[in-house]
Amino acid sequence: MRGVLTMTLTSRPDAPAEVLRQLAQRALTQHRTENFPVALRFLPRTARDHLLRIYSYARFVDDVGDRADGDRLALLRLVEADVARLPRGNPQLGPIAGLLPLVAAHGLSTEPLLDLLEANRLDQAKTRYTTFDDLLGYCAKSAAPIGRMVLIVADVHDETAVRRSDAVCAALQVLEHCQDVREDALAGRVYLPADELRAAGVDDAQLTARATTPALRRVVATQVQRAERMLDEGPELVRGLRGWARVAVAGYIAGGRATAHALRAADHDVLARHVAPTKPRTALEAGRLLIRRGR
Repeated sequence: MRGVLTMTLTSRPDAPAEVLRQLAQRALTQHRTENFPVALRFLPRTARDHLLRIYSYARFVDDVGDRADGDRLALLRLVEADVARLPRGNPQLGPIAGLLPLVAAHGLSTEPLLDLLEANRLDQAKTRYTTFDDLLGYCAKSAAPIGRMVLIVADVHDETAVRRSDAVCAALQVLEHCQDVREDALAGRVYLPADELRAAGVDDAQLTARATTPALRRVVATQVQRAERMLDEGPELVRGLRGWARVAVAGYIAGGRATAHALRAADHDVLARHVAPTKPRTALEAGRLLIRRGR
């Protein structure tokens, strides 16, 4: 089987094999330059290592879906074939092989990995989401699997915790879409609900303008409010966790709350500049989550 996949990857010189090699290498080193994993430095080494392996896989799949030259669907199929090799212990691609310790230690299945691939397949064909519920369906593939893998590494399998994690992850994804309205639109993707944009009179030109129109601000504000309601699942989720998982998940939720605060403080003007949470606000939100006791 190894020879079959290798032959498929290298059947055209400098084509899929080289594209995937470069993206895999980028994903394996990306955590050194991006902010997302910074908080992980405070976790125990083994937990930190496992979460960074999840991050590298997610980064790799996103890069294949967003950055790769050539036939992205074909590349995603090659990645999927390698994920199928994970339970047998012989994947070839670095970010997938890096998950082998999680399979051995925590029984990580291929389901969340395949869900992330499906989200990136959707991105190749679907550029708009008609309703907010449609967008949540996308988040169930693009965001929820990350939270589920974090819970698996924490050996948490409670259905209520999974449901709350799904809500938090969807909220984080929605907030990211609010931050990246112009970037997404320039890439040909609009994640804000199309029916709400249409009802507000927001056309495509307004999504890439220099400043955010009042109508677009209202649409963004609606998504932020929804995200905050979903983040309300966060405190109970954190309360039910122990050890490093409590700290890590609180950090993710705090980042979401701080992002929502930043968007409100900017009056939802997401086009004039990139709206991002501040470290002090994120630390404040994390502290509130970690010191909170039962009602």
